[in-house]
Amino acid sequence: MTKTRLEAFSDAVIAIIITIMILELRPPHSTEWSELKKLWPAFLSYIVSFTMLGIYWGNHHHLVHTIKEVRGGIIWANLHLLFWLSLIPFATAWMGENHFEKITVAAYALLANLCGIAYYILLLIIKKCNPGNNALLEVLNKQSKKGMISCIVYTVAIGAAVIDARIGGALIILVAIMWLIPDRNNERAVKEH
Repeated sequence: MTKTRLEAFSDAVIAIIITIMILELRPPHSTEWSELKKLWPAFLSYIVSFTMLGIYWGNHHHLVHTIKEVRGGIIWANLHLLFWLSLIPFATAWMGENHFEKITVAAYALLANLCGIAYYILLLIIKKCNPGNNALLEVLNKQSKKGMISCIVYTVAIGAAVIDARIGGALIILVAIMWLIPDRNNERAVKEH
């Protein structure tokens, strides 16, 4: 399998996940503005999840460019990541429909953590498949550290959400901000090598 095919498949799956999420937003049966106001939790959870998926999509794109050869381990690690990402529409809808109740935010943080762990595993396997490429290994080591920090923050967010959903939500958003700008050093390292 080529890395182009891996990236195209991943792009398609993420696009479908986003499509499923938007289909969960149900329009009100009335034309009154006050009816839209009632949907703010669903809109907010959609915005958070859309942003999270966009971040994964952008970083995944840059990460795939570090791959010289697609091996079986990379394919399975990528599918593992896509599996957890595919559950985001469920967690998004549950959280939005229940107005960010503590347990729904904790479940969302747990899912975010599982997505982060899956991304971290993908990083590790890509590192393993690129021996001797020091420029790439340095960049991937930096992303691995960022990934580990993300998983720690998500783990704290799970417990924090049980105490106060706003704290758990803030920690989830903190991780998103940390990853908002994809690491373009990946592409530079590929070009230099």
